[in-house]
Amino acid sequence: MTSTRTSSARPPPVKTPQAWNWIRRVAGMTRHGVFDGTLIDAGFRLDVDARGDWRCSHEVDEEAAQLLSIWLPWCIADVTQGARVIAQIGQSLDGRIATASGASHYVTGAQSLVHLHRLRALVDAVVVGAGTVVADDPQLTVRHVEGDNPLRVVLDPRGRVPAERGVFRQPAAPTWHLVNEGVAGHGSADHVSVHPLRPRPEGFDPVQVISLLAEQGHRRILIEGGGLTISRFLQAGCLDRLHSVVAPMLIGSGRPSLTLPEIDTLDGALRPACRYFRLGDDMLFDLDLLDRDTTEA
Repeated sequence: MTSTRTSSARPPPVKTPQAWNWIRRVAGMTRHGVFDGTLIDAGFRLDVDARGDWRCSHEVDEEAAQLLSIWLPWCIADVTQGARVIAQIGQSLDGRIATASGASHYVTGAQSLVHLHRLRALVDAVVVGAGTVVADDPQLTVRHVEGDNPLRVVLDPRGRVPAERGVFRQPAAPTWHLVNEGVAGHGSADHVSVHPLRPRPEGFDPVQVISLLAEQGHRRILIEGGGLTISRFLQAGCLDRLHSVVAPMLIGSGRPSLTLPEIDTLDGALRPACRYFRLGDDMLFDLDLLDRDTTEA
């Protein structure tokens, strides 16, 4: 990731708002299969390769450069042939996402919240489990950055989320309520539609959820929480990337970030390619789950 100057007169560096605009434009063009690797904008040239590495014709300041480096690998992924799925989880140093009672506001800091809203702005749909909606009553909208609200998807096989939760009452974004066949959903509001899932002993089939969304054109998908929901998609091999944001906090008890089947030795541990970035006091680990090893080096 580099930036260069093209004239002796030193122009002002590219800053965060311009970089964010470029990221959104690249995401839009890639979504429709029309991005050729080069973005021209008022005399600026941004070249992006197939991995998301970039080069700019002008100087880019540090914050804007980090933004391009974080997001372009996600935005450049081809979604014309199928869905791409990313998850984000915020956790303490000891791997907790909430206390035993479910309190999680806030484990991570302000910059990490902005990062989450950028992620929502770069997907077609955001999926959350029933427990997250019951405990946190999230809006699942883009409020801290410029961008469009994604489709909100409440994964609720047993229909246990109350109809009074904000996603079912506030029409800020279209909302799906996914419930098992034969379970009543909350579809009375104009912005809410109910979609049936095939009942399964373990709750739901991650592959079916992704297929339902992709069939309706929602091919960039965020699995936002909670930990058990993310774990199910990870265990099923349905995640392409995982953003794990770690805060300098020790909770000592409570709800774990990820829960996967037990392994006997570390030979069975996932070892994805990883990049890391500072988000204020927090640390973002960007894990490429398509580039991983399950054997010890």
